[in-house]
Amino acid sequence: MIRYSLRQLEYFVATAEHSSIAKASAQLNVSQPSVSKAITNLEEQLAAQLFIRHHARGVTLTPTGERMLVDARRLLRHGEELQENVQASSNTTYGQLELACFLTVGPVFMPSLLADFSERFPGVEISLHEGDQDELVDGLTSGRFELAIMYNLLTPDEIQIDDLASFDPYVLLPEGHPLAEKKKIFLADLEDEPMILLDVPPSRDYFTGIFRKVGIQPRIAFSSPSMEMVRGLVGRHRGFSLLVTHPYFDQTYDGHTIVTRPLTDDTESGRLGIARLHQLRPSRVMNEFSEFCKAWFALRYPGRGPCQAAPVDTVAYDGPPAQAPAALNIAKGYVQER
Repeated sequence: MIRYSLRQLEYFVATAEHSSIAKASAQLNVSQPSVSKAITNLEEQLAAQLFIRHHARGVTLTPTGERMLVDARRLLRHGEELQENVQASSNTTYGQLELACFLTVGPVFMPSLLADFSERFPGVEISLHEGDQDELVDGLTSGRFELAIMYNLLTPDEIQIDDLASFDPYVLLPEGHPLAEKKKIFLADLEDEPMILLDVPPSRDYFTGIFRKVGIQPRIAFSSPSMEMVRGLVGRHRGFSLLVTHPYFDQTYDGHTIVTRPLTDDTESGRLGIARLHQLRPSRVMNEFSEFCKAWFALRYPGRGPCQAAPVDTVAYDGPPAQAPAALNIAKGYVQER
């Protein structure tokens, strides 16, 4: 007979994720003694120690607790899926989604994407996380994230990723730079110029790899994991940069104008996709969000080019409806409804 409850597992997972009973109780909106008692009872029922308690320093998982965390997350999701299936007869989708996004591209489209999705599916509650590629992969494999919007680069076999859009790299220059007078720029034009590198995986290897493929070793003057720091240094004439993400305005935080130019060289585009752990059975909410994302990106980013933010009411696709994929037709219908 199963003696533990889903509520106990929920308290266990929250405590493990926060490494603190106090923080878990605040997130769950229940008292600390209730969380502590539930975890103690769970350990007694399982005859296993799940946490090591540290006085005034929170808790850490034992090896047994680490192994159980993955299964507990999976079981809780199955419980949510059971509830979703019961409600599936209605036209409203309910549930929760743990969603992650690559940190540099998220600000470009996630606010608009989430607003549009929530308008269409008000019964879905989304928890949004950000991270670099390594953090997103770790979150998916550990079960912390259900879906992640990330680049399809260096992903392990256990991660399934479906393409959303392809984006081309571009050159970022300070206003008044001699190369800014050109309409397009060759990589060879940048060989002797100092480079400001976006130093976050997988962007680091992607941008330096673009030069290595044509036999050029870039002169890296500065590197930073912050895209706005990179843009700011370029604006202050510290060098050029290669980027894929393109904010709506070509200005830095301190008000300097920067210039973008496409590359003449044929380079590998950055393929953005929506990823999940292959062995994780997708819930109804996961499927709804994945299909909505495919439609949303097909509508707004149908061709290659930089990943540039655009007004929310801008619809890029204007081809014959018969040639649009099924998901795009859904998105076009949604936009027309609005």
